[in-house]
Amino acid sequence: MPFGVIQKTDLMKITKNLICCCFITCCLLSCSVSKHHAADGWVALFDGHSLNNWKVGDNAETFSADSGMIIVHGKTAHLFYVGPVMDHNFKNFEFKADVMTHKGTNSGIYIHTGYQQGGWPAKGYEVQVNNTHTDWIRTGSLYGIVNIKEVYVKDNEWFTMHITVQGKRVIVKLNDRVVLDYTEPENVQRDKGDEQRVLSSGTFALQGHDPNSLTFFKNIMVKPLP
Repeated sequence: MPFGVIQKTDLMKITKNLICCCFITCCLLSCSVSKHHAADGWVALFDGHSLNNWKVGDNAETFSADSGMIIVHGKTAHLFYVGPVMDHNFKNFEFKADVMTHKGTNSGIYIHTGYQQGGWPAKGYEVQVNNTHTDWIRTGSLYGIVNIKEVYVKDNEWFTMHITVQGKRVIVKLNDRVVLDYTEPENVQRDKGDEQRVLSSGTFALQGHDPNSLTFFKNIMVKPLP
């Protein structure tokens, strides 16, 4: 009996030590991941399950969150990031999101924009998302500024859109392929009604274009730059 008691006591000690070691290891791994994330500089703008920190005015039902995605399907509407990262006011940055289009999709990602209750955002640039819509201006374009006719990505497949803004320069990559490299002229003058379609600073917005358009967004992240 004493031998059995000693064995049980030793087993309890060993188990306790193993639990302790596992806990310490998990803490160290967690710290390591946090440090890596901080060093990497990328910050998530979408939590994967809600529209917290995002705001939409008219036709809010166009946007929903499900299965790790923002689903865009409905009447014309725009979903603006209004969260705490950089107080939702970005100047120089890298932005990336995984996007899936479907037949007839028309959407977009606005940069340097600002919240509006309705209508098409007047401020900033729209980076087009459209592979097969009747509008010929295709994915990766700076809509109405630098229009791309070529189709570089396919419907019904996830692709990564990567947008970099540094000073007056905008670079758009699709799956790591540069499809647009635009430098805004100094003191550029736009036509009437498009006066604010210039680089300045602001937030991001996702576009819902029309009821026949279905678009998915996930892994929406930003890396602020100096």
